[in-house]
Parts: sequence; structure tokens; C-alpha cells
Amino acid sequence: MKKFNLKYIGLFIAAAAIVSCDVEFENPIDEAGAFSSGEADFSNYVAVGNSLTSGYADGALYLDAQLQSFPAIIAGQMENAGGGEFIQPLVNDNAGGLLAAGVQILPNRFVLASDGMGAPAGPAVYTGQAPTTDITNTVTGKLNNYGVPGAKSFHLGAPGYGNIAGVALGQANPYYVRFATSGTSTVIADAAAANPSFFTLWIGNNDVLSFATSGGVGVDQTGNLNPATYGSNDITDPNVFASVVSGYVTALTANGAKGALINIADVTSIPFFTTVPSNAIPLDAATAGAVMANPTIQQYNGGLQVAAGAGLITPAEAALRTINFVAGQNYMLMEDEDLTDLSGLGLPSLRQTNDTDLITFTSATVIGTTVGGNPQLIRGVSVPLEDQNVLTATEQALISAAQASYNATLEALAGANGLAFIDAKAALAQVANGGVSFNGGVLTSTYASGGAFSLDGVHPTPRGYALTANAIIDGINAQYGANVPNVDIGAYRSIQTSDTVN
Repeated sequence: MKKFNLKYIGLFIAAAAIVSCDVEFENPIDEAGAFSSGEADFSNYVAVGNSLTSGYADGALYLDAQLQSFPAIIAGQMENAGGGEFIQPLVNDNAGGLLAAGVQILPNRFVLASDGMGAPAGPAVYTGQAPTTDITNTVTGKLNNYGVPGAKSFHLGAPGYGNIAGVALGQANPYYVRFATSGTSTVIADAAAANPSFFTLWIGNNDVLSFATSGGVGVDQTGNLNPATYGSNDITDPNVFASVVSGYVTALTANGAKGALINIADVTSIPFFTTVPSNAIPLDAATAGAVMANPTIQQYNGGLQVAAGAGLITPAEAALRTINFVAGQNYMLMEDEDLTDLSGLGLPSLRQTNDTDLITFTSATVIGTTVGGNPQLIRGVSVPLEDQNVLTATEQALISAAQASYNATLEALAGANGLAFIDAKAALAQVANGGVSFNGGVLTSTYASGGAFSLDGVHPTPRGYALTANAIIDGINAQYGANVPNVDIGAYRSIQTSDTVN
């Protein structure tokens, strides 16, 4: 079984520190009539979005997490103020994988594996149960949760996104196939047809997330208004985002429904980018000396000085690209396509990582490993990490620019339509910067032990979704003069030590 290489992650979790709590969807009501909907009508709440809306966690969509999605939590609280039934397209089990006509097409969820002596050893794919959810067994009837994992902004309005014939071709989404009303329907049309009295719309994270998690292996499509030409890891043009989301708001408010628009959090602050350090290579003095004595490295460093002397690169770039391994923790050798092309001199675009670089969580499986069993070929030392392993400062800037534009659009649309605007970016920034206190502890973004994020390092735990639900409830109350109670986030689980790999 493939497991994450935790040698360079520094994941030391005390099993006793990670506890599972029973879920309470409502706070006790001490006084009848204490809660109200204000100017809103919660009788038919509809949630629209992507994986964050669906309850996706631990790298999959599974039953327990769906039942604790942020819309389900909010709907439970809205029942105190006139809210109605909230129906989700629930999967069959807690395995997390998906089938298509009996063939597994998506893997099971991650669980916290053991090192064999009872101590947590990191995430591994759950093998204790085969998935039973088959996308050919479609969900019909009334729904309230239209969260589709993997959906980008323009996907919600794309006809055929739920056509099973397009799944194998990458033209359709298997999660939407399960509950699409037809092979030509769109997510937004189905959601609008549910006739919401109130809605939440949280979309846009995936428009930058896939670019980020792939280490920037994609294209910033700013200026390209045709999403049909985009690759799966590309950044969506802000004007495309603004156009499609404006249309979604129009569709969802057509019957007079009120609602909330949720902005996009900083994807680079999640554990997927903050767990593996940029100086993840430990070397002793002898090994460091042997590495630096390698003629290839000496020739490379000397060539940089020649290039700088000839004016082909600046002295600053020459210094940035100079390789220097020492005794102790070392920054890793990497490829950087943004460096000046010196291939004419036989010099590759290499440098060592630095503190501005973000190392992807999945790179932990390759850092320090040998290539082809050759002990001289070590990834991150004598063999550079590839582009998909590192998100550079330049790539981070592209993400930030797109996020800022998307969020400005969402805030403007909320204001123009009298909708609540939820600053999820600010709420989740608190988690990443010191944590958020709750009755029973502090919620942080530290991988696994922090409690806010699930084992995929991207999506929240139920406890993290409860925090999100409270932020949304607060925004709804403020906008509409409602009085919907918060939940006790400590009543929701984080990572379960009972999760085991058979």
C-alpha cells in the first residue's frame, strides 16, 4: 500500500490529542420563540457550490462527512427560525469511492494509518470497505444541496456536466451525474428549479485550487474568455468568473429569494502548502561535502558566474541559482521555469527552494527518495524536484490576483442584490494565524492535529465546517436581522483515531 513519506513532514501526532465527538446539530433552545428569520425566509434553503458545499473531506465524498456539511449544519440551525427539511444527495457508505456500472472510478477516502505500534503514521487510502455508491443509480426527487466536488465556476452552468457519457472523456462530473435531472441539465438550472426561498452560493475555489495543488502546472487564462479552451489546472479569467456568477445570482434570485455569497479563502494557507517545509533535506557534513564536490554542481555554479559576467543574468539571479548544500537542514534542488533560459550555455533552470516557496503536501512521497534505486540520485539533492512539487512566489502571485478579483466580484454582486456577503477568507485566516478558540480547545490549520482540516490537507473536517457554518450564520443574521443560533464547534469531530486501514 502506498503511504505518505512522513520523514520530511514532521507529523508527530499524539493519539490521545485527537478526539472524536458526537454531533449536535442544534444548540439547546432555552426559550420558545427566541429565534427568528428576520427579513429572510428559510423554509426552502438551497445550497449551491463545489466540494466545500457537498461536505467533501479526506479526499472523498462519504456519508458521515456529508451529514456534517456546512449547509446541513446551517439548515439544522435554521429549523429554529422557520427552516424546512434539507435533503442531500447522500452516498451509500463511508468508503468514499465511486463506482460506474460496478467499476470503481474514484478512490476511497484517506484515513489515519498506524505505524503498527498504535501511533498515527499519516494518511493512507482506506481499504477496509469497498465502495457501494454507483453513479448509474441516480438520485431523484427534491434536493437542497447542489454541491458538486471538482466544479469550477463555469461548470455550474455547463450543459452536459451531468451526462454519464462524458465522464470517461473528462467532459462530465461523476458527482453531478448522480443527481442531474437530465443529461443536458445544468447545476444552476436544477438548483433554481428547486425554487429556493433562501440560498448560499460558494463557488470559485477550484478556479485557482487545481493550479495551486499542481504546483502551478497550468496556465493563467486571464484574458481568455473561452473556458472551453482551458486545461484542468488553469486559472479562470476573472471576467469569465464575473459573468457566470452574475448569471447564477440572477437565476437564484428570480423568485425573490434572499441568500448569501461566500468569498474565496486563501488557498495557499491550507495544510496542503504549509506542512512540508522548504528546507526538508537533512545532510551530515560528509554527505554535504560529497554533494558539493560533484563536478556537475561545480560546473553549474561556475557557469552561472560566467552568465552573470556576460550580462545574461543579474548577479542577484546568479546568487539565487547557486547551489549550496551544507551540514544540517537544506533547501531542496528544484526546477523553476521562471528563471532566465540559459540552455544555450548548457545550464538548466535550477535553484534551491527558499522560504517564499510552498512545497505541495504530496511531494512528501518523493523528497529524499532515490531514482531507480541509485543512491547517488536523490530527489531534492542531485535530482531536482519537478515543477508540480513547488508553488513559487510568482505562481502564488497569479493565484492571489485571481482570488482578489473573484472576491471583489462576489462582494459587489452581494451589495447590488441585497445579499449577505460572507468573508470566509478572513474567517479561515484566523485559523491559519494562531487559531480560533472554542469550548474545548483551539482550532488551527496544523495538519491532522489542528482539527480544522481533514487528511487531504485541503478540505475541512466537520469541526472546520462547523466553524464555516457559524461565520455564514453570523453574516446572514447581520444582513437580514435574523436570529439563527450558532453551533458549538467543539461538538463536531475532527480527525478520528478510530479510522484504521485493514
